Amino acid sequence: MSSTPIRILIADNHKVIREGLRLICEIKGGFTVVGEAENGEDAIDLSRRLKPDIILMDISMPKMDGVQATGVITMENPQVRVIVLTVHLEGQHIFKAIQAGAHSYLPKEVDTPKLLTTIEDVHSGNTQLDAAIAKKLMDEFERIRNLDIAEQLTEGEMEVLRLVAQGMENKAIAKELGLAESTIANRIQSIFDKLHVNNRTQAALFALRQGWASLDESSDEINAAI
Repeated sequence: MSSTPIRILIADNHKVIREGLRLICEIKGGFTVVGEAENGEDAIDLSRRLKPDIILMDISMPKMDGVQATGVITMENPQVRVIVLTVHLEGQHIFKAIQAGAHSYLPKEVDTPKLLTTIEDVHSGNTQLDAAIAKKLMDEFERIRNLDIAEQLTEGEMEVLRLVAQGMENKAIAKELGLAESTIANRIQSIFDKLHVNNRTQAALFALRQGWASLDESSDEINAAI
């Protein structure tokens, strides 16, 4: 533990939670709680005035939520380190909080030793994410990456990809869409390039797993590949 007590600001819209965290931080951790905020706007104001080392930040707060407040605080003063402490454990919340500048993300049911250790580690300059939170964060990265890929595909390419996923060959796709086979071939090559795949089966599996296409029962080859 640092020889100089770590200075903490607690931001949560529930008074009982703020009081509980204060007791844990001061009595169990030996830290100094310099202030309490009940909404994001107050957290920003107190951060500017009190310059805490660590902020324990809830997400769901009135006036301004914790993610927005974290973004403002870390932009204005990168030395302030934010630990999100919340009931929201969905990947999108974790991603947005880390993107805003949070250094750790903890569930509110975290046990006291874990909370105190995280405060110490984050104050020392580390970013702390336990395995479960890190997995959700990476899953969200992957989801966003796939959304980006989907946006890169043209409407015509997505239409062709759905038919490829149903096991249709170029000639049948061309007839279905009223296009030349050469046009279908060009679209398929573009799809391969954008999805970073090498063949029709890989492209079909990618589309099916992302929910971009449905599997035709007659497509035995793709069914077997899955």
